[in-house]
Amino acid sequence: MPFTENFVTYEAFGAVGDGVTDDLPAICAAHEYANSHGLPVQTRRDATYHLGRRALTAIIATETDWSTSRFTIDDTEVDDHKAPLFAVRSLLEPVALGIDQLVRDQRQVDVRPAQDCHVLVENANKRLYIRRGLNQNNGDPQHDCFILRRDGSVEGDIDWEYDTITRIEARPIDESPLRIQGGIFTTFANRMVQPVGYNYWARNIVITRSNTEIDGLTHYVVGETAVGHPYRGFLSAEQCANITFRNCFASAHKIYSTIGAAGLPVNMGSYDMHANNVVNFQMFNCRMNHICDRTRWGVIATNFCKNILLEDCTLSRMDTHMGVSGTYTFRRCTLGHMGLNAIGRGTLTVEDSTLYGNAFISFRSDYGSTWEGNVAIRNCRWTPACGETAWPHLFNVRNDGTHDFGYPCSMPAEITIDGLFVDDRNHPDGYDGPYIFTDPDSGQTGGEALPPAAERPYPYALCRQVRVRGLTTATGKKPQLSPSGEMSKSTVLVVEE
Repeated sequence: MPFTENFVTYEAFGAVGDGVTDDLPAICAAHEYANSHGLPVQTRRDATYHLGRRALTAIIATETDWSTSRFTIDDTEVDDHKAPLFAVRSLLEPVALGIDQLVRDQRQVDVRPAQDCHVLVENANKRLYIRRGLNQNNGDPQHDCFILRRDGSVEGDIDWEYDTITRIEARPIDESPLRIQGGIFTTFANRMVQPVGYNYWARNIVITRSNTEIDGLTHYVVGETAVGHPYRGFLSAEQCANITFRNCFASAHKIYSTIGAAGLPVNMGSYDMHANNVVNFQMFNCRMNHICDRTRWGVIATNFCKNILLEDCTLSRMDTHMGVSGTYTFRRCTLGHMGLNAIGRGTLTVEDSTLYGNAFISFRSDYGSTWEGNVAIRNCRWTPACGETAWPHLFNVRNDGTHDFGYPCSMPAEITIDGLFVDDRNHPDGYDGPYIFTDPDSGQTGGEALPPAAERPYPYALCRQVRVRGLTTATGKKPQLSPSGEMSKSTVLVVEE
């Protein structure tokens, strides 16, 4: 009998769990059986399952308890480095929806699906996020993700105007939550050699089922050498809604370099967690070690997500790479050397948190340093550049108005700081206090003279107001607006004692 009365085991399908035998075929068969019979899966607590080199993917659609079981992933020699090891999927089939047009911030449509759906729409005739810099590109097709309820209401801000929709995908949302818990995974890192371009690895766990929680998973990375290529993310959530990572341990990856799209050397981003096109993405008590180790890349990146919440997390970085909308919230978090990165729109809130990045918040210059909305900082502490010598600039912005990113760009309209300690003891000579903003015109033209701001083809809208209360520094020096004189003409700095 391949299962007990209540659950399926890997051993019932031939897994050995000795750390040497390739157990992946047995694991795939066990989950296939569990899915077809609606049974949970439980592993042997003292087992070490070896996930071999073959391009096999175990489909998880039922509750899974990996407990304290170990899993070994040897990426030094594999058949297909892009084949995931596990795919967490819904057994519900995609549905067809008749949506032809959408407008920005639309809250209701005429369509009434049989059950709530995660929807992705695209207009391939428009391209956005036209990247600038060493990784320059021609952008991505305009697209949005959102939840469509049975009553036709929309959850998740529609960011763009759609006079036409060239692609639409709707995936029903399972009403019952799915929980995957435990598991201690160790990846022996790849040693791939490719001098030009990126070649992302994805021997990982891909989650496309909405309403899923990963709880208590641990991932280690060992065996990194002088050569290797980046990872997409060991935990990777894609095109789904209501995803939670809880009590997980992540590992940062060694930084490798390549020749980028501009024909110059560039560091390759390599992640242990990733989220793309997710509505309502949450992380609670997720952590890692050595958050100020600059030889390792920031641990997580997201793209095109709606509503992100982090609570009680300790990570080297959090990044909304190609944007977030709605809410982007941090509570009681600690972020390391690569800090808090953002572009998007909505409300960005950081409270009761400790940050160590070069800036308190860096608005990504390769995507226009844009944030359409407001920012609130409450009761936080910041040690710039992990305590190395630095002149603190709270907000890193770079946009000289000469590049077309595919959308209008702006600083946050209003920023409120209510309680922030800046540990600026390690500062350069001539230091006379922290700046709120960097100079948005600096660092992108290679020294060439810029035309007057009014003549630039893609103007960058400056912040209207910064209201500061309770900002203190270790040196006792007061905050200043920016090295740029232009900002003082448009931005009001209000400092309250």
